[in-house]
Amino acid sequence: MVEDFRLRSVAAAAYGPAALFGLSEGAVLPVVALSAIDRGASTPTAALITALLGVGSLAANIPAGVLATRIGERRSMLLAAAIMVTGVLTCLADLGRGPWSLLLYGFGILLIGVASAVYSLARQSYLTEIVPLHMRARALSTLGGSMRVGMFLGPFAGAAAMQVAGLPGAYYVSLAAIVAAGVLVFRVPDLEVTADDRADASAVTTRGMLKQRWRVYATLGAGILLLSAIRQTRQTVVPLWAAHLGLSPTTSSIIYGVAGAVDALTFYPAGKVMDRYGRRWVAVPATLVLGVSFVVMPFAGGAVSLTVAAMVMGFGNGIGSGIVMTLGADVSPRVGRPTHLGIWNELADIGSGVGPLILSAVTALAGLGAGIVASGLVGFAAAGALWRWIPRRAGPDR
Repeated sequence: MVEDFRLRSVAAAAYGPAALFGLSEGAVLPVVALSAIDRGASTPTAALITALLGVGSLAANIPAGVLATRIGERRSMLLAAAIMVTGVLTCLADLGRGPWSLLLYGFGILLIGVASAVYSLARQSYLTEIVPLHMRARALSTLGGSMRVGMFLGPFAGAAAMQVAGLPGAYYVSLAAIVAAGVLVFRVPDLEVTADDRADASAVTTRGMLKQRWRVYATLGAGILLLSAIRQTRQTVVPLWAAHLGLSPTTSSIIYGVAGAVDALTFYPAGKVMDRYGRRWVAVPATLVLGVSFVVMPFAGGAVSLTVAAMVMGFGNGIGSGIVMTLGADVSPRVGRPTHLGIWNELADIGSGVGPLILSAVTALAGLGAGIVASGLVGFAAAGALWRWIPRRAGPDR
């Protein structure tokens, strides 16, 4: 019976692999630019290679939906793990300093971005199918939280390994974590899907889904795009403002870590509130808190006040854990859900790319403080869009 469902019953299927996948990514992310520079890249080239993570995700979101429809969510997760392993091994292949080495390394980073998109969609679709509606937000917020815990721990594990093995140590940690995630997923049972359901889902095309549900993508999807924009920008503003204040890199990292800890510790209560009172009760406050944290950050004049602003930012982001996945599941059709989620995740990734561009453009025109405030206004716009277009109730799948 659905009343007897417990989240711990899906821990091995969803949360363990999510945490390990997050740890795998988190170990690599801090050293991407450093690794590129170590191979002879200039600073702009290193930034371009780092951006390939997002490019890979953008390119793979919609194909990931098609893939999950064709081969199923579990096999998609296994394929994502295999792509991730290939990407990390490619990054470890050292051809010395020079363009060929950078090309090979960039290809490895691109594969990691592709793997992230495929895995994210498959795990979201899998969990949406097996969790009853009345626990959906808790399940998906816990999924997002598990990934964040892994992302939080990954840099520390990578740093410890680098003390022994240098830069490759971070990739060894990533490789071990993703292999462990693949082993867990391999033991997960496939979803039970009838031949008729599989045939119906296979008949759904991306173009057909866009034509059928364009109003959802143009309204609620726009709110998700704006939310993703400010979320992505938050990862940049704390280090930038810390540098503007003349704080040391160590102090900046500590402030960033404290904010990440607040973020990682606040995911479960938000899911419970969403399931009990509705999605608006978390989505709107989360975006408002994020917006406020941006607007007040330029008033921070030292490490303590910046830490407070960063903690508020972490709280706003943390309580919104899983909201993009939950809303995507709420408005998904029963037939063709992976295809819908591929489009949904594409909107979120577009927002993640737009957010830093807004910050960069306004900063170039009016200074860093104005750029941060402008980014905060994006959060207020997201709150308005989500308040207007989130469905009043998460009804049964259509």
